Amino acid sequence: MTQPKSAAPIRLLPWPSPEGKPCYLVPGTEGGYLSRLADDIEAAQLSASADVLTCARKVLADPASPYTEVRYAGIRLAECLNDALRVAESRGTRLTETHTPNTGDYSESRKSL
Repeated sequence: MTQPKSAAPIRLLPWPSPEGKPCYLVPGTEGGYLSRLADDIEAAQLSASADVLTCARKVLADPASPYTEVRYAGIRLAECLNDALRVAESRGTRLTETHTPNTGDYSESRKSL
């Protein structure tokens, strides 16, 4: 699908369709209701992810944590990572070349970590 240069990029929404497929929005020039709702949901997902990470760190730091707690923490962390990756993908596709800083090749910088 080719978009005119003046059109806003297609936005990946932070929720899947009932069939589990990605949902997209073609936003107008002014942020509409769905764009604001998506922004609010993304913020809530990232906030919940931070809370889950805090709790999971406590469970994982305790060597005596029961298996069920560790498993539950892992499941919740996987859910939150999925949400965070969707938010990152959505926001990344909306960046324009003029807003993208030239920081070099991301894959090369990750190798040093």
